[in-house]
Amino acid sequence: MRRTPYVLLLSTLLAVLGLAPGARAAENGEWAVYPAAAQLGSRPYFFLSADPGTTLTDRVTVTNKTSAPLTFRLYGADAYNTDRDGGLAVRTRHEKQTGAGAWIRPRQTRITVPARSAVTVPYTLTVPADADPGDHPGALVALDERVSPGGRGAVAVGVQRAVAARLYLRVGGPTVPALAVEDVTLDQDRPLIPGTRGSTAVIAYTLHNRGNVTLHPKVALRAEGLFGRTLLARDLAKVPSELLPRQKIRLTERWTGSPQFDRGDITLTATAEDVRETGSVSFLALPWLAATALLAGGAAGVLGLRIRRRRTTRTGPGAHAGT
Repeated sequence: MRRTPYVLLLSTLLAVLGLAPGARAAENGEWAVYPAAAQLGSRPYFFLSADPGTTLTDRVTVTNKTSAPLTFRLYGADAYNTDRDGGLAVRTRHEKQTGAGAWIRPRQTRITVPARSAVTVPYTLTVPADADPGDHPGALVALDERVSPGGRGAVAVGVQRAVAARLYLRVGGPTVPALAVEDVTLDQDRPLIPGTRGSTAVIAYTLHNRGNVTLHPKVALRAEGLFGRTLLARDLAKVPSELLPRQKIRLTERWTGSPQFDRGDITLTATAEDVRETGSVSFLALPWLAATALLAGGAAGVLGLRIRRRRTTRTGPGAHAGT
């Protein structure tokens, strides 16, 4: 009998969906995860600080909003920025945790929460004696044990859902904010014949948090043409609100109406807490027909120059010696 392959996907509906501190507790409509407090959402995230070699204790609450009991796997996880858009996500239970996720130890790792009830679980967070100073973001995750079917065809897909409460941990020691704008590129979509249609360009760049603290970056884009003319100047909206330490993300920005004939520079200026860095790239905008003609003319000029040099060599002094 042939068995259908089964793929398990973890769909994490996390606290990271709320981008700014002060948002309500992390939930997905069926259950919520938040620091133990007097009322739901009054303390949506964990904000902790500790020196290397110390142990903290706290409590996390999981609330079941459904009419049936739910069983969860409770674990600590490291947070990171996603490659796709820089949004925040956390490691799965089977991935290796190297920061706060590895230091969190819930008293219970498997809990059953009765219908329309809440369970509070104590946990410890032990900071290693050799832990690096600065921010170590993570989360307390409640992973539903149920596997929901999904997908079609020969490969069956199972989906598990999780909700997590963010944990912001700062380890004592020197804090070093550092940011870089790296590998700026420009991909131009140029018309064959100038003026036949509009042109667009895609600007890509890497935003890199080189320091040990979480940054809240803003990025401004400026494009200048010949003689310093301003072609474009705007603040970019597709920038993550939080860039975690040692994380780098690749972002793109579309430039509609980019010039068809011009030469200049594009500069990206990133600012965050006490840091300001820039990255740039130069560009030459030419329609394909003009570029082809320019290349052909250049090639013809080089060929003509070589021919003239050969003729000069043949007719130069001593060319008729011995006749």
